[in-house]
Order: sequence, then structure tokens, then C-alpha cells
Amino acid sequence: MNPQVSIIMGSISDMSVMEEAARFLNQMEIPFEIKALSAHRTPDKVAEYAQEASQRGIKVIIAGAGGAAHLPGIIAAYTSIPVIGVPVKSAKSLEGLDSILSILQMPAGIPVATMALDGARNAAIFAARILALSDSNLAERMIDFQHNLNLKIEEANESIKEIKYRFKI
Repeated sequence: MNPQVSIIMGSISDMSVMEEAARFLNQMEIPFEIKALSAHRTPDKVAEYAQEASQRGIKVIIAGAGGAAHLPGIIAAYTSIPVIGVPVKSAKSLEGLDSILSILQMPAGIPVATMALDGARNAAIFAARILALSDSNLAERMIDFQHNLNLKIEEANESIKEIKYRFKI
């Protein structure tokens, strides 16, 4: 079995954020890989990885990075595969704003779908939605996932009804 999604992070310190993507992909039974590659420390390896990803069966790349966060953009420059960027709030970042802007402000022709700060789970959900376009079994699992989200809100509203306040109507 070959991976369909690649989760890439700029540093192992990003793992606590990016593992949320891995958990969701695992839940949805989507084969994936996880790697650490640095746009600044290993630029040649990043370029080689991005250029060869489609030949290995990768269909979507989720790339997370903190600080200057050039990793998603560099990958997008070297591949035609959809790249989903996850800005990571790192210890050395400007509360994550630098990461958000680095990923969000890509030049025309080099698109990166940008998630919220530390939004690796949404990145995996978005990747699954892309893959579900050509996989009916995955599409059904995603429909079930969405339905379960709806049920959670209904359950929350039922539990809220039980909370008593003197002036609650």
C-alpha cells in the first residue's frame, strides 16, 4: 500500500500539531506518510521530495511549518499536487502571525490552501475531501463523519437544556 497523503513538517517540534492530521487520516483509513523536511536546512531534499511525490502515488501534501514557514510554498513551487499549508505557532514565532502570512501570501501561480494556525486536523479533513472526489468509499466515510459532527451539536443542545439558571427561559 502506497501513501496517498504526505504530512511534512519543518521540524520535529511541529509534531504535536501535525499529529492531529495523522490521527484523522488514520481514522478515515487513508494511507499516509510523515516526514520532517526543512525548507531552509535541506532545500535540495525538499525540492527532490516535491518533484518525486506524484510518482510515488502522493495525491495531496499537508505541509506544516512555524516561523518563516516557507516549506509549503517551496513544495508547491516544485509540484502540481495540491498543497495544504498549516501555519504552526512555534516558540520563536510572532504568536504564529509570521507563519500565517508566510503561507497565506503566496504569489500567483503557486497556490497553497492555508488552514488556521495549528489547523492540522482541518488540513487532513480538506485532504480527505479532495481524495473523496474520486473514491466513493471515502466519500461515504466523510458523509458519516459530517453526520457525526451534526449529532454532536444536537447532543450539546440537549445537555444545555438541562443547565438551570434562574432567568433562563
